[in-house]
Amino acid sequence: MADARQGADLEARSPWALGGYQLARVGPVQGPVDADVRVPGSKSVTNRALVIAALAEGESVLSGILQSDDAYWCIEALRALGVPVEVDGDRVRMTGCGGQFPRSDARVYTGAGGTTARFLTAALAASRGEYEIRGSRRMNERPMGELFRALRVLGAEIEPLERPDTLPIRLRARGLAGGEVAMSGAQSSQFVSGVLIAAPYARAPVSVRIVDHIVQHAYVHITLDMMQAFGAKCEAAGDLAVISVEPGGYRGRAYDIEADASTACYFFAAAAVTGGRVRVANLTRDTRQPDVHFVDVLAKMGCEVASSDAGIEVRGPEKLRGGFSVSMKEMSDQTLTLAFLAPFADGPIEITGVGHIRHHESDRIRVIVETLARVGVRAEEREDGVVVYPGAPRPAALPSYDDHRVAMALSVLALRAEGIEIEDPGCVSKTCPTFFHHLREMGVLVDLVP
Repeated sequence: MADARQGADLEARSPWALGGYQLARVGPVQGPVDADVRVPGSKSVTNRALVIAALAEGESVLSGILQSDDAYWCIEALRALGVPVEVDGDRVRMTGCGGQFPRSDARVYTGAGGTTARFLTAALAASRGEYEIRGSRRMNERPMGELFRALRVLGAEIEPLERPDTLPIRLRARGLAGGEVAMSGAQSSQFVSGVLIAAPYARAPVSVRIVDHIVQHAYVHITLDMMQAFGAKCEAAGDLAVISVEPGGYRGRAYDIEADASTACYFFAAAAVTGGRVRVANLTRDTRQPDVHFVDVLAKMGCEVASSDAGIEVRGPEKLRGGFSVSMKEMSDQTLTLAFLAPFADGPIEITGVGHIRHHESDRIRVIVETLARVGVRAEEREDGVVVYPGAPRPAALPSYDDHRVAMALSVLALRAEGIEIEDPGCVSKTCPTFFHHLREMGVLVDLVP
């Protein structure tokens, strides 16, 4: 088998990573921030585009890709499968395989990225060959069972190599037969998106029927939009209860990656927590990315939000408002951001609808409670969320749990709290290696300690 890693440390970060630092000391700021920011490309769109372009017939040029760990390992996995990929800055050129990967016997490493692991596993099942697929230590612990069940229904043979419903696996791919498959979307929309991305290469139409609900509908809509942009024929009920895909494959094309709304939210939160102003110039409300609606939560906390073709601008209030409950189910990646803003509000904030984030890069609900306890702020853990009470955070060295979103959200806390040190700041490289650089551009003091 060709091996994408050939003996490398499975926890190693990519050449695009922020590396070599043990701690980040961030802030606190002495006054309101006032900045215009341009954020990197969307992780979610980047990895969808990479996998779809790899499956497509002909050449694709992807502009504005996110240069991060997740994207790097996705590109390396495609190269290990024989797909020619040329990278020039944030531009990628590749010639797709038309549904049959050139190497039919390969070991594939997906890194820590759930999107890469889930989308590429499904794409390989639509091909023909035998593949060993594994991820980082944490990715090998994250759930994959719902995807495995769906792919088996469609004709894939999947042999777990350690635990039943996670990577690593041995995949014996004979193409997908097509037909109807019932799926749960309650744990992750990525399982549904993975099956959909592979479906145009099935031998017969594929119909995905959702048996319960999808935790983040918007990401499935993003998948369908991108599939159609690359020439696939698909249609869905308005509530996504049934989604149908016709055989026919994808056609290569030029495609621009939009800015990452999830990353933008940390900078919006910086305006909120300091009573300042931040405008993200390359993001508008027109995006399908659900995290853009985090600005509506900030408005509920007293922020002024303005949106135009020139971007989205947030102005923070003198005092953040609390005393409300909010479901973060559709924008659950911002649960940590809100939880670490909440101590500075004038009343408790209850976050609901996010039980599924226990299975992300870390158990994020537990992380919130543990982290706030370390800084002396009261938080109550709930089955599907958390309640955070107002408090004055005390100095502490805080673990990032090898979770990029923990590290970035802790930076928001540090803007108003004295003596916050963030351990392993390099984990931001999963989605935004330039995160601390952007904070410095905003005038925030950032000390990265080797």
